Amino acid sequence: MKKAELVFVTVPGIGHLVSCVELAKLLVECDERLSITVLVMKLPFDPKVSSYTNSLVETPNLHIRYLELMKEEPSSQLSSFLSILFRFIDNHKSCVREVLAEISNCVSSHLGGIVIDMFCTSLIDVANEFGVPSYIFCPGGATTLGVLFQLQSLRDDLNEDVSHYENSDVELALPTYINPVPAKLLSSALFEKDGSVDMFLDQAKRYRKTKGIIINTFLEFESHAIHALSNDKTIPPVYAVGPVLNLKGSNSQNQETEMIMKWLDLQPECSVVFLCFGSGGSFDGDQVEEIAHALERSGYRFLWSLRRPSPKEKFEFPSEYENLDEVLPEGFLQRTAAVGKVIGWAPQAAVLSHPAAGGFVSHCGWNSILESVWCGVPVATWPLYAEQQTNAFLMVKDLATAVEIKIDFRKDLLLGVSSETLTANVIERGIKHLMDPENEIREKVKEMKEKSRLAPNEGGSSYSSMKCFLEDVIDSIP
Repeated sequence: MKKAELVFVTVPGIGHLVSCVELAKLLVECDERLSITVLVMKLPFDPKVSSYTNSLVETPNLHIRYLELMKEEPSSQLSSFLSILFRFIDNHKSCVREVLAEISNCVSSHLGGIVIDMFCTSLIDVANEFGVPSYIFCPGGATTLGVLFQLQSLRDDLNEDVSHYENSDVELALPTYINPVPAKLLSSALFEKDGSVDMFLDQAKRYRKTKGIIINTFLEFESHAIHALSNDKTIPPVYAVGPVLNLKGSNSQNQETEMIMKWLDLQPECSVVFLCFGSGGSFDGDQVEEIAHALERSGYRFLWSLRRPSPKEKFEFPSEYENLDEVLPEGFLQRTAAVGKVIGWAPQAAVLSHPAAGGFVSHCGWNSILESVWCGVPVATWPLYAEQQTNAFLMVKDLATAVEIKIDFRKDLLLGVSSETLTANVIERGIKHLMDPENEIREKVKEMKEKSRLAPNEGGSSYSSMKCFLEDVIDSIP
């Protein structure tokens, strides 16, 4: 019997790529009849992708191969990041076509389908040329996916101009959320120039034409949203297979990780508040000072991942400070040396897994939410961009598993401009609420931690969903 081979394609971002690779590992472990080819695209300003893919090659898997596609420079003629991203993906169609042709001609395997990132729907055209099914991989949550489907339906079925929801005070009844969601929390990326809202919703429209949607979540966590998607007959089968996480981190940061973990080893259990804002998270000097004042006044032990903002209007990720004194209040490091540590890059999963971690001030990226749930560490929400505001709403309002520092805070990822500067009083109040040992959300997070550990195991909800997906793929082999 021929082996089934899947081709995975993800956007060139480390958060999406890691989830894609971890999903591939889970699938081949679950069924020995499966092999997977992961196609990697690289943006020149994201060196973390290169570092990560190099580590994959160094630890080979017999059932997974990684192919780096041609180096394609993104065009600078387009005026929005989304336009650049979609053009960049389109320019890789010929490379994907060559890989599919190679696999189709292989006598020992059968091309069972192509699993594409939620932003790569133009590659469905290539899959159609070969007559193979397309599946969408959504590395975010079911609630966020539901937002896109609902807005797409309003636009295409009811002929509504959804762009008027930008910064609107209207509250939207979205099927995947329990409570009405303020429209002002919708991702600002939807309303960028160059018709971004239509670009996003055109993607969602194509999701409906695929054979299935794989989501990095689990039934016990987003039960309302998953049921809402599954009950919509215009949406393909939904496979909730999460949490899909890379808990081992990168091997390229061993020295820094060792230093951080040794410091955590010296701290009492559940005593440290951890502040980390993702690969794109950074603040200007005024906001950094307010955070510093809040931490010092709160009296709690802290581990703070502080990154230098990228140059304005450049597609670059935050970098490391050579001298932290240049951005922190005078004497802050000396005064807090006994209780706190300021770092650059953070081994987030390792920190959250440590017994000393007692709370997590987070931007509410989906991977960070899942890691906090897996580790049982409660979150204080401070979203910045993308879908993080609606993620924060889900955690605070729908699930009551997080405390709020802010839900509607925004930062323009390209321009580096924030919607406001949060005061030290607001931040300190949120940290104290987060670290309060009597806070009732702690018990809820602990319960969800146990459920997250059971879901991927044999007999768990995510394991069963993954088996259903694999059966669909294997059954397609002639």
